[in-house]
Amino acid sequence: MTITDIFGINSRDQFQDIALKVFNFQFENSIVYRSFCQHLQKSPETVNQISEIPYLPIEFFKKKEVISEGKKPQIIFESSGTTGTITSKHLVSDVSLYEKSFTKGFQLRYGAIKNYCILALLPSYLEKGNSSLIYMVKTLIEKSEHADSGFYLQKGGELKNVLAELQKANSKTLLIGVSYALLDLIEESHIPLKNTIIMETGGMKGRRKEMVREELHKKLMEGFKQTAIHSEYGMTELLSQAYSNGNGIFKCPPWMGIAIRDAEDPLNLVKTGKNGGINIIDLANINSCSFIATQDLGRVYKDNSFEVLGRFDHSDIRGCNLLAL
Repeated sequence: MTITDIFGINSRDQFQDIALKVFNFQFENSIVYRSFCQHLQKSPETVNQISEIPYLPIEFFKKKEVISEGKKPQIIFESSGTTGTITSKHLVSDVSLYEKSFTKGFQLRYGAIKNYCILALLPSYLEKGNSSLIYMVKTLIEKSEHADSGFYLQKGGELKNVLAELQKANSKTLLIGVSYALLDLIEESHIPLKNTIIMETGGMKGRRKEMVREELHKKLMEGFKQTAIHSEYGMTELLSQAYSNGNGIFKCPPWMGIAIRDAEDPLNLVKTGKNGGINIIDLANINSCSFIATQDLGRVYKDNSFEVLGRFDHSDIRGCNLLAL
C-alpha cells in the first residue's frame, strides 16, 4: 500500500506499513519535524518499526509552521483559548483530506449521515470562527440534508422546540455540544430524549467549573434521560477523530492510532493498560505531522480502545525545551 491508501487500511500490519512510509515522507518534507527528529538522532535509517517513530510535542503548533515544504495552507484552523494565551495553528494544505477523514470516520461509527438530524450547540466555537470542529459539524449538517439540522447559538428556546418536534416524529437525532452548553440546556428544562445521541465535545471554556467525566456524564444522563453519553475526541492539530459510545472509552478509525508514553520519560512508550501521556498517529495529517504527543493523560486497552484520564499540568510537561529547535 502507498501513503495515498490510508482510508483503505483494514489491518494492523497495513497501518504499521503506511505509518513508516508517512514517517519517511514527513522527515524528508517537513523542516520542523525533520529538525525535531534529528535532535533525537532519529531518521529513516534508524527508524525501522512504528514504536521507534518520534512524536512531535503538540506545543510546536503554537510557535512553528508545521507544513510540508512547498505546500501552502488552503485553510488555517486555530485552537480555542482564553484571552492572551498563545493558540495552536494547523496549516492544512488540502481540506478535502480533512473532509474525507471526518466523513468516513463518522460513517464507520454511526452509519449514513443522511439518517440523522444534526443539532449543534457549540456557541464558544462559533464565536471564534476558525475552528476545525465547526468546519466538521457544518459539513456534517449539510450532508444530513435535514431541514432542522443546524447550529443553535443562544437559541435555547428554539432548540427545545425543535427537539420536541423531532421526538414526536421519531426522527433519529444527533445533538452535539460543548459541555457547558449541554449543562445549560438541561438546567433550563429537563428534556427526556429518545432516538437521540447526545455527544459532548468536552470543555467548559471558562464558563463553568471543570468537572470529571463521570460527574459530567451523570448530570447529562439524568437531564436527558439517557443511558449513555457519547463523546468526540479530536483537536485542532489533527484531521481525524475518535468517538466514544459511552463510559469514556474511545475507538479510532483504522487510519488513526494511540500510544501511551511514560509521563516521566516522554521518549519511552508504556505497556497496554498503563497510564501516561497520549501520543496520536493520524495518518490523514500527511502534509502536517502525523505523529503528535498531546498534553492529555490516558491509557490504551488490549482492543486498541483508549480512555482519556485528564491533562498534564503545564509544569508537568517534560521535553518542552525542544521547542527551542
